[in-house]
Amino acid sequence: MPSAFNFAASPFDCLDADERELVRRSVDIEYFREGAVILAPGQAPTHLFVLIKGHVQQWDGDEQQGSCGPDDCFDGRALVAGRASSRFVAAEEVVTYRLAREAVSALIASNATFGALLFADLSNKLGALAERSSQHELQSLTMARVDQAFLRPAHFVDGQASITEVARVFQAQRTTNVLVDDRASAPPRLGIFTVTSLPRAILHGTSLERLPVRELASFDLITVRPDMPLFDALALMIRHRIHRLVVAEGEGPARRIVGFLQQLDLLSYLSNHSYLITLQILQAESLEALTQPAGQITRLIGVLHRSGTRVGMIARLVQEINATLFERAWQLIAPPELVAHSCLFVMGSEGRGEQLLKTDQDNGLVLRQGWTPPPGLDLQAVCDRFSAALADFGYPPCAGGIMVSNPAWRHDERAFARRVRHWLLEPTPDHLMALAIFLDAHPVCGDATLLHGLREQVWTFASDHAGVLARFAGAVDAFAQHGSGWWSRILGLGEGARDQLDLKKAGIFPLVHGVRSLAFEHRLTETGTVARIEALMARGHLEPRLGTELIESLHFFMGLKLQAGLQEIEKGRPATSGITVERLSSLDRDLLKDTLAVVRRFRAHLHHHFRLDML
Repeated sequence: MPSAFNFAASPFDCLDADERELVRRSVDIEYFREGAVILAPGQAPTHLFVLIKGHVQQWDGDEQQGSCGPDDCFDGRALVAGRASSRFVAAEEVVTYRLAREAVSALIASNATFGALLFADLSNKLGALAERSSQHELQSLTMARVDQAFLRPAHFVDGQASITEVARVFQAQRTTNVLVDDRASAPPRLGIFTVTSLPRAILHGTSLERLPVRELASFDLITVRPDMPLFDALALMIRHRIHRLVVAEGEGPARRIVGFLQQLDLLSYLSNHSYLITLQILQAESLEALTQPAGQITRLIGVLHRSGTRVGMIARLVQEINATLFERAWQLIAPPELVAHSCLFVMGSEGRGEQLLKTDQDNGLVLRQGWTPPPGLDLQAVCDRFSAALADFGYPPCAGGIMVSNPAWRHDERAFARRVRHWLLEPTPDHLMALAIFLDAHPVCGDATLLHGLREQVWTFASDHAGVLARFAGAVDAFAQHGSGWWSRILGLGEGARDQLDLKKAGIFPLVHGVRSLAFEHRLTETGTVARIEALMARGHLEPRLGTELIESLHFFMGLKLQAGLQEIEKGRPATSGITVERLSSLDRDLLKDTLAVVRRFRAHLHHHFRLDML
């Protein structure tokens, strides 16, 4: 297909004759009318677009991030990451080449320079976004080290092993390469054999069952240290025209092979490494193997925040990654029988999907009624180990003991139901807070129906204790004086504005708990605050304008808290919910006034709805 394809334009100007022929065979032409959406956020792209005529605009929400013209291509990042994060719209009539994803992957695998050039524009875009966000550093990914990327395990075979035996290793380990330990050589040497060498083995003329792998292995290994910068590793791949590097620690006989860094994994890490974090978690076979991906979560959050990703999207992504991490850790610690007869759940901001930076553990365990742990299963020891593992991953123990290691948050179905009923029968502040935390429970591992059944019993108990609802909702005033004082100070922007404002107390808690109270009243199964607001609006229980303002306010608070927390972490201090008002831009200060005003109006609405003044 078309011979007029412009191979003089980057990144196609580095292709050789065979690679250009691959492009010609894999490309076709498509036409888009003005205003047509070519790629939408969340869409899995199947092609790389290369413009022939017209212009395409890139949008994030309502804000334009860039545009493409003739010979420009998009969206390489989405193609490797597997999902588009921006909206690409035809600004006029557009004619474009479409290069199939399979061909792009083949070009990246065969030509390291093509892959590097394809992502150069990505770095520029990310740099521009960082500057626009008043961040003068490019993504922390540019400073990432080799050991922070996804390293594939190394599998060893003896140099005398036959090609047939090696092929069995490829199939059993789902790998495309092995390290060849040739001890028959003097001195012993280490080489590599990949699937790309199988055709040479077939054409060798010797039976594959008798052909030793040492005959065809390459013993000119290119190795890198785990602490080498990723971009230096990429430069090595380009220089030597190879697609993988051996990662090794030490020198000589004491050298230890850590694993393989594949070119595709490196490029995927640079474009969107949330997928790789999840992959590392799923493939972990020990708690120690979970430590690295757990440590990358905060770094990922910082990258997404600096690149302009909306805070709601970051929160949803973090909830999924954390749930995967907790699930895998529990599977590695708890015996299969315990996993099958229980439900591990998280609560609080983690359960609502609103936790960004790591905070205290809030989790519990419900056991199937009638199931008895087998002899030899020390449930307390299992739960202690799980809580300790989360602490090692950076999630501090809960000061209030709301963890599976605390027997008070670990019961069978009937005992848990009695505990909830006790909270309702004796609605002390502590009991009501425990109920509030439990209402946000979200299953992460095991039989989720156990938690859903327990939640249904909560609704039944609540209907018998309707008077508790007002006292439950009354907690929105727990920090009312704190919020009111700060409101008056911020309006005046006087000396008080120089102090720390606790966003959780002044804005997040009254908003979240007020919505939780309305959701409790109307028996909504949703656990996220935004989902609850949307459900309340859909059922006519919340005025749409107020609901929309509440969602916008929540996301604004979460964004400010995240920004301040990341700054504290960069200084080596723990993240808190406090912000320094005087350091905010004039726009953020105005928005803070507006959002706190929304919370004040919402609190007034709750006072009227639940008749809190009568308590």
